[in-house]
Amino acid sequence: VLVCEDGSFFGEEYTIVSIVNYILSKYPESTVITNLSTTKAVKDVVSIHNGYLFTSAVGEINVVDLMKKKHARIGGEGSGGVIFPESHYGRDALVGIGLFLSHLSIIGKSVKELRATLPSYFMFKDQFQVPISFDFKQFLNRYINKYANKNIKFDLRDGLKIEYQCGSWLHIRKSNTEPIIRIITESSVEDRSLEIKNNFLNELNAQLN
Repeated sequence: VLVCEDGSFFGEEYTIVSIVNYILSKYPESTVITNLSTTKAVKDVVSIHNGYLFTSAVGEINVVDLMKKKHARIGGEGSGGVIFPESHYGRDALVGIGLFLSHLSIIGKSVKELRATLPSYFMFKDQFQVPISFDFKQFLNRYINKYANKNIKFDLRDGLKIEYQCGSWLHIRKSNTEPIIRIITESSVEDRSLEIKNNFLNELNAQLN
């Protein structure tokens, strides 16, 4: 996770975005792997370099497994984790720092100037406690049935990810260790991202009450 020279937040999601952009500038048309909860900005920079993006369930082992299957050049997660197979198949902060600094030295920009060149999205991450008896699968089925005809795309590989026609998305996952629903929304418009999150929380509250 990086901080710009003026103290502003570079954004944890943008560590992997900037490094993917750097690696694909050297190796265009390469394959990249991230997880379902990673910012859409990765997809944007992969497209610029005519690369191929595949997504896995959340978790380092899931990303690594898919990287091996797809022979990916670079991969990682939006939490700041960078996985560079030429070094080894694991998230490595020192490798990430080395790649990031190499990128800065080549482009001759400050950290803040680099951030300004990358696509910008607004992401909200939240969690909501539910009763231990909460039936997550049943809730997802009801949610999908309710919105099945709304021209939105569903992905059930890891909880539920919804992609809206406007390009915004929502990812809902249940914790494997505690009674918590994790919620991530992202949009190019901050109010839209917040609206999606609040609409989902209202839906969840309605199911619980």
